[in-house]
Amino acid sequence: MVVTALSERLVDGLNATYGIHPGYRAAHAKGVLCSAMFTPRPEAASLSRAPHLAVSGVRAHVRFSNGSGDPTAIDAVRDARGMAVKLYLPDGTTTDIVALSLPAFFARTPEDLLAFNEARRPDPATGQPNVEKVGAYLAEHPESVPAVTAAISHAIPKSYSTLAYHGLHAFGFVAADGRVRYGRYHLVPGAGEASLTEEETAVQSPDYLRDELVDRLAHGSAGFDVQVQLAGEGDPLHDPTAPWADDREVVLLGELEVTALAYDREHNDDVLVFDPTRVPDGIRLTDDPILLARPGAYSVSVARRIASLST
Repeated sequence: MVVTALSERLVDGLNATYGIHPGYRAAHAKGVLCSAMFTPRPEAASLSRAPHLAVSGVRAHVRFSNGSGDPTAIDAVRDARGMAVKLYLPDGTTTDIVALSLPAFFARTPEDLLAFNEARRPDPATGQPNVEKVGAYLAEHPESVPAVTAAISHAIPKSYSTLAYHGLHAFGFVAADGRVRYGRYHLVPGAGEASLTEEETAVQSPDYLRDELVDRLAHGSAGFDVQVQLAGEGDPLHDPTAPWADDREVVLLGELEVTALAYDREHNDDVLVFDPTRVPDGIRLTDDPILLARPGAYSVSVARRIASLST
């Protein structure tokens, strides 16, 4: 992992959009950490020789979050939500899955992401994005339209556990015989997807998503199917702005059961990082520029969070 000037600029861009909030992530600042267990399906091992697909169960942490970098933002707004999974492997290492409740990402490259964040930055006079700047960016970058459209029309979720989350980066899944098939993760709620009406949204508390999850897990678990959608011929492997067709083959890797809120991490300077480039044998990275830029930006964000806690 290499931290570059671009890594610093990516975090600076998020801070300029959401403000600087000591001790919090630059994006997805508000979230809930949970304990979980991943149970692979027997057929998953035919797709990949990864170690978490060859055992009976794997301990996990799951973090649900709102997309904003403002930890004080209320839950009942149209915002992308995140679901990050850290799997604890038999050899003591970890591997991570990072997914959003959007079908695509906002930019193909880190440089485009910097331009997008600048274009959508709220005008200090109005507190709202400048429509002309956003429109000019989208005219120049039409590949961003699916993600922007999904974000501004995003339903208000009933629960973090009633959203489907999509891994926007492709990975190579390597079987025992060396065969490689490329795919993207999807985390599909066992309880089905559900959102709130306008009337229901109006009466929610600022932190209702956490409150709902506390209540739900007090009475049972929340399950997700961990799926991999396999690339078809011609599907882009390096472009997170491009959704793949719904008719692509899907492999069910296993079930993820979220069981309780977790209080064993994220204390003081214990920063839990979910990095999708942290992969074991049996899973390969692609040359997706956004994917490869993540570790450097995460490192900058972590260093700033720890420094803010010591001052």
